[in-house]
Amino acid sequence: MMIHVERNFLELRDLKNLKVNLANKSNFLVKKIKPDFQLNKFFYKQVGKKYRWIDRLSWTDEFWIKYISNQNLETYVISENDELVGFFELLYNPELKETEISYFGLLEEYIGKGIGGYALSVAITKSFEKNIKRVWLHTCTLDHPNALKNYKARGMTVFRKENINILDN
Repeated sequence: MMIHVERNFLELRDLKNLKVNLANKSNFLVKKIKPDFQLNKFFYKQVGKKYRWIDRLSWTDEFWIKYISNQNLETYVISENDELVGFFELLYNPELKETEISYFGLLEEYIGKGIGGYALSVAITKSFEKNIKRVWLHTCTLDHPNALKNYKARGMTVFRKENINILDN
């Protein structure tokens, strides 16, 4: 059986256009972490299990280590009172002067508490600290239903759409 998926690519080209969400700011800490493939792997599996994040499931530990060792990759962890809440990965491309928010997500028990808008505001702000021309990401209809709304609410605009069919296993 095939599943129809719509993928949206969004961008923000100027930090002045960011619509910051500071809700819950005092309750949560967003911190850049040192490369730790186990933490990236943990979040990828836990956040992505409901949204068909499957491309990295076959990665070996060696491949994970190589991936997180990329000097242009930064991983940030969102926490509340030392409890892990979520994460995001920023992949900087110096040649194009852009940053991709390659992964962004919250653990299931923290969804719907206003954390996503705040964490995305931080991710976008951190991206522009590299003196880039744009920050971008992609999402699809398999992601959380509020993902696209959150990206647009922060001021991101769709610059490309594509429709794909994937095999439902």
